[in-house]
Amino acid sequence: MNFLGQFWRYVTKVFDLPCRLRAVRDTRPFPLIPTASVSASLLLGAVLRLPSFLQLAKDTGRAGWRRLLRLRAPLNDDLLGYVAERYRLEDWRQILVSTNLTLKRNRAFEPAKIHGLLVVALDANEQFKSRCRCCEACCQRKVTVRDRDGRPVEVVEFYHRMVYAQIHGPKFSVILDVEPLRPGEDECAAALRLLGRMRRLYGPRFFDAITVDAWYTNSVFVRSVRRLGWALISVLKQERFTVYQETTALAAAQNPVRREWQGRQVALREIRDLTLSQDAHEPIRVVVSDETWVQTRRLAGQRVRTAQRTHWRWIATPELDPYPAEAIWRAGHQRWGVENHAFNELTQHYHLEHCPHHHPVAIGAWILILILGFNLFEVFVRLHGQLWRK
Repeated sequence: MNFLGQFWRYVTKVFDLPCRLRAVRDTRPFPLIPTASVSASLLLGAVLRLPSFLQLAKDTGRAGWRRLLRLRAPLNDDLLGYVAERYRLEDWRQILVSTNLTLKRNRAFEPAKIHGLLVVALDANEQFKSRCRCCEACCQRKVTVRDRDGRPVEVVEFYHRMVYAQIHGPKFSVILDVEPLRPGEDECAAALRLLGRMRRLYGPRFFDAITVDAWYTNSVFVRSVRRLGWALISVLKQERFTVYQETTALAAAQNPVRREWQGRQVALREIRDLTLSQDAHEPIRVVVSDETWVQTRRLAGQRVRTAQRTHWRWIATPELDPYPAEAIWRAGHQRWGVENHAFNELTQHYHLEHCPHHHPVAIGAWILILILGFNLFEVFVRLHGQLWRK
């Protein structure tokens, strides 16, 4: 609890978090327990990576916990779920935005810039799935399973999937916002809805560019991102695209620019003045990267060295024309930060795949609380924690 007290004093001093938590509202008509006490308990439960509301309710009975949050009595898991259903999600999202704006003012994102550009990675992740429990916000799909006799049968599976926006830096990473996919919706529609809200909440100059995977490589998404005022870097994998075939022919006649990065030998080529499709007249640039390295692994008690090779292609919109191909290449690789760091750590350590209370509002509130706890813990430990630095 001493460590938790240090964390609470830090977020109080830097982000004025207790005051911001008092602004979180719910729709209970006559609450007996203040919303701020419940909100603070949920946030500390996310920071401590507690797996369920039941475990969190047990921890609120600890003397140190009650003294820190000034609780008169322990909370119970039914109350936590009841309040989570009635939260106003915009209040939690405003806290998330305000903490990230504070980090930007404190110049915490400066080490994450690439050639002066602050790049945000977009990607979707599936939180949890079930074949027996659902809500009105659940997406549906049919999966094939085997019955007791071993025969394949089709069943309906319900799941929740969300698009995340993350800034990945060398010291720490933060998630800016999240948007759930609606039933029957694809990732691009949810991503554009997320970007529109981020433009309203953060402003058009909070970051400079967006990096995405090949799923988002289409003319409609590229045009929409540009209209929002941001540059776009996207993976190009669709061999059926004319631009892919043109890049193959034109890159073969170029001499590559060679770099060394993290033990890899990198050969870069770039082709300008291309278009993504025949009906789109917006020019793009394609950066091609061939990377080779030697991977060492232990097999049967012996170290085995094998040669590895990868081939990457990225498209970049005209806003990035003044920047060299190395900037596009680095920003394109930075997209893996949301996979390796955010999704992996949230799943392995923060119980992202566990749904504590299956209700549309409760799920949205808990994801925002989990992300806020993840961000604050990253900043507290990695930037200001002496134990981590040692």
